[in-house]
Formats: sequence, C-alpha cells, structure tokens
Amino acid sequence: MEWWQDLTLIWTGIVAFAIIMYVLMDGFDLGLGILFPFAGKDSDRDVMMNTVAPVWDFNETWLILGGAGLFAAFPLAYAVILPALYLPLLVMLIALIFRGVAFEFRFKANASRFLWDRSFHFGSLLATMVQGMALGAFIQGFHVEDRAYVGGMFDWFSIFSVVTGLALVSGYALLGCTWLIWRTEGSLQEWAFNLSKPLFLVVVGFVAVVSIWTPLLNDTIAQRWFSWPNILYLSPVPIMTAGLALLFWRAINNRREVQPFVITMGLFLLSFLGLAVSLWPNVIPPDISIWDAASPPETQEFLLVGMVFLIPTILFYTVYSYYVFRGKVTEGVGYH
Repeated sequence: MEWWQDLTLIWTGIVAFAIIMYVLMDGFDLGLGILFPFAGKDSDRDVMMNTVAPVWDFNETWLILGGAGLFAAFPLAYAVILPALYLPLLVMLIALIFRGVAFEFRFKANASRFLWDRSFHFGSLLATMVQGMALGAFIQGFHVEDRAYVGGMFDWFSIFSVVTGLALVSGYALLGCTWLIWRTEGSLQEWAFNLSKPLFLVVVGFVAVVSIWTPLLNDTIAQRWFSWPNILYLSPVPIMTAGLALLFWRAINNRREVQPFVITMGLFLLSFLGLAVSLWPNVIPPDISIWDAASPPETQEFLLVGMVFLIPTILFYTVYSYYVFRGKVTEGVGYH
C-alpha cells in the first residue's frame, strides 16, 4: 500500500473517532432533553439540566472536529454530502441553537420559563431526529455524477430514514436515562431506573429492524454480511451485541449505577462498527471510496501535524472537566 493510502486511512480513523465521540458525548445530554418534559417535578428538571450544564458545550467540539476533518481530508465527500443533507443539517443547527440558549435563559426566566423548557426539549428532539434521518440517507447512498451531487433536495426523506431517526431518538433517550441513573439519586434516579427497561426494549427493537433492513437496501452489503466465510468472521458483532443486552438487563435488575451507562455506550460502539463493516471502504455510498474522495497527500500530511496536538488537547480538557464535575448532582446544587 502506498504511503498516501496509509495517510487516508489515518484520516478516516480521525473523522470516525470524532463522529463517534460526538455521538457518545453529546448523545446523553440530547437524551436528557428528549426525556425532559416527562420528569415528575420542576425541581427534577433542574437537576437534569445541572448534570450536563458544565459539560454540554464542549461535548459539541467533536461535531466541529468531525466536520472540519471531513472538509480537510475528504473534500469530495464534503462537497457531496453537505448539499445532499443541507436541509436536515440546517434544521439540526437551528435546533442546537435553541437548545443552547435554553441552558442560559431557563434558570433566569420566571414567567417565560416554560418556553425555555420547550426549547430545550424540542431542540434536543429535533436535532436528534434529523441526525438519525441524515444517517439513514447516508446508508441509502447519494446520486453522484461527475463528482457532484445530482439528487433532489428531499432525497434524504424516506421511510427508512424516518426509522433511523426514531432509532436514534430512542438510543439517545436511553443514554440520557442511564446518565441520570449514574449522576442522580432519590426519586429522579428511581424514575430513570423504571424507565430504562422499556426504553431499552425499544432500542433493541430498532437495532434489529435497522440491522435487517440495511442489507436489503444494497446487495453488496447483504453479500458482505451473509456470504461464507464472512458470516463466520463477522458473527462476533451480533454476538457481542446480544451479550451486552443481557448484561444491561442484569445491571438494571441489580441496581447498578455506572454499568448501564457504560453498556449503552458499548451498544452504540457496536452499532457504529456494524455500520462501518457494511459501508467500508465507501465514504460516499454506494460506490465512492475514501481514496477516491481524499484530498492531496500534501494536504493530509500538513493538517495531520495540527491534529497531533489538537486531539490530545481536546481529550485532556474533556477528561479533566468530567473529573472536576464528577459525583452526584442533587437538588439546589449546580448551574444558576
């Protein structure tokens, strides 16, 4: 393999790492927003927001890093995917703005407090839904001719993308629920424990539906998963998923506090791995590979020097911030 192909693989890993970090880190606080109006008391909603108020903003750093990495290392992918998903991405950004403003205004407002409650909820819900629909559209693939997107403005909208949107909403809600189990106590924690099992069953159902539906969309994906000996080599992915599902159920029954959150993250990672296996090596499905879409080797090499310093810096302040704000969050303590 040529050295520039190795560079492309490194950049693929960087972009993939940024995306999965965003999903994991911002997923649970979007999940809190999805669950927000269903909490029993206004004081419980205060605690829910306080569990993520110190960390929610730099969770979104990974979204910026992923987008910048895609633009720098895979400009063709950026030039195709952005026009194809312009509307859902625009809606996502507007929703994230409303959600972010709600953090600042909710604790200061009196008569208009209910408006910021709704902004936090609907901003989180809408951002998650369109993220999931964008993922569904990505799996389905894009119409490309002469290295340009030639599809319609609403090609991203389909029954499959709606299902993937709902799947991500349920997945983020489960992340938020297990985060509350870990970071809260008393009646709010008990509410989260009671909600976790039905939410988990919904998530498992969506994972099964999307996992079966995805190979039906593309013969190449079906061949990759179900041909021999691939079915043997790839069998650990569904087996580990089933194993984590059993561990999650046991952890909830045993009233574990940290394990459900960690296991839910593990389920997201395995789902991400399954998606990577299905689409590899294409960065623009169905047939444009990472090497076809890559920027010149000189560009990748130059920008990689910056990433060597940037990624460890982001990881350091992320870990440090979570360490500083560790522990349970109780009523009357937190962001005001």
